[in-house]
Amino acid sequence: MTVSIHTLGCKLNQTESESLAVAFRDRGYEIVPEDRNPDIFVVNTCTVTSMAEQKARGIIRNAAKKAACVLVCGCYARLDGEQIERLNDNVFVVDPKNWSTVFSEITERLHLQPSTPNPQVPITESRRSRAFLKLQDGCDKLCAYCRVRLARGGSVSASAEEALARLRAFENEGYAEAVLTGVNLNLYRDGGKDLAGLLQFLVKGTERIRLRLSSLEPEAVTTELLEALAHRRVRPHFHLSVQSGSDSVLRRMRRPYTAALVEEKAALLRRVKDDPFLACDVIAGFPGESQADFERTYELCKRVGFAWIHAFPFSSRPGTEAFDMTGRVSGKEIVRRVSLLTELARSGRRGYVDRCLRRGGEIEAVVERRRDSTPKNCVTAVSENYLKLLVRFPRGETRAPGSLLSVRLAAPSTFDAEADFVCSITS
Repeated sequence: MTVSIHTLGCKLNQTESESLAVAFRDRGYEIVPEDRNPDIFVVNTCTVTSMAEQKARGIIRNAAKKAACVLVCGCYARLDGEQIERLNDNVFVVDPKNWSTVFSEITERLHLQPSTPNPQVPITESRRSRAFLKLQDGCDKLCAYCRVRLARGGSVSASAEEALARLRAFENEGYAEAVLTGVNLNLYRDGGKDLAGLLQFLVKGTERIRLRLSSLEPEAVTTELLEALAHRRVRPHFHLSVQSGSDSVLRRMRRPYTAALVEEKAALLRRVKDDPFLACDVIAGFPGESQADFERTYELCKRVGFAWIHAFPFSSRPGTEAFDMTGRVSGKEIVRRVSLLTELARSGRRGYVDRCLRRGGEIEAVVERRRDSTPKNCVTAVSENYLKLLVRFPRGETRAPGSLLSVRLAAPSTFDAEADFVCSITS
């Protein structure tokens, strides 16, 4: 039996899809590309925006025309499962946390012989060039716009010992880097350990593997966390959930910080690492966001000098406080604001790329999976500071995905749209 898995949304969803892929492989299923018309098609959904849900429905409908069984999981499926199952008779919502139930449903729907019980699935697995380690799930915060907390419930954390065991396994398997994921990593708690304590524990318990954090809340960038982030094996790449640069909008969003605090924390992160890649999330057009509010957000992002801005149009989500808020911004105006932030993001990335080139020197990078469009003597890679690289090798040489390289930036990439730099390998 063949299986394809399509993932929408965040790195946490990607992590969970990879765990699901491992579970399928352990049961004897073959994971294949979507264009192979698999017997089973899994869609891992997102509910952050209405557009994400609309996209999921389109993928599910198309999959149902070809696959014998379409399994749907993820945040959207948890909240609107009945609506999803009405899309087609062979569409079924499942909870991948309950592995035995998932495989029992497949066996029943496709009239298969029951397979052997699946061994206990670890908190995460990975078949990517970088490992993904799920540390936390759910959220206790009450942000006015967020529907994810309704789908995933309150915050729960993996034990520090379990996390270390998985990280050591990744290191022994040869992974050079692990991405630490969760709905809200700042809520990590295990006994007396918070995120700072866990980071120190993971670094102390491993020897080589590098660590990258998926996202941080501004108010949680504490002195203790900064000390943990300063370790040489923690990557100089930080993503802040900013959402707005207007204090009045942040209050309506139920975000527990101010614009001034965002600037302060960004400056502290820059002291910890030498010119790290700083990115952020911003919501444009939140109910009641005036032109002056938006300009405060724009100017904050400009002053901080983010290397990238993920600008999202506000999406009214059922069940959230913002769903019933007045003062809606027109769709046309939201599009304009997103466009302005996206152009600022492009400018910020160009500026960051230029600084990296002027600074020169060697940087570390991890080789990615090979693309069909990549020249034969090249590999694509992700640098320690989250730049996309095209690395040229001497003829006859190559490196496997996941390998750690030391490279020197040669020139900005002009012929590969997915790469910031063309690089030469130094070791």
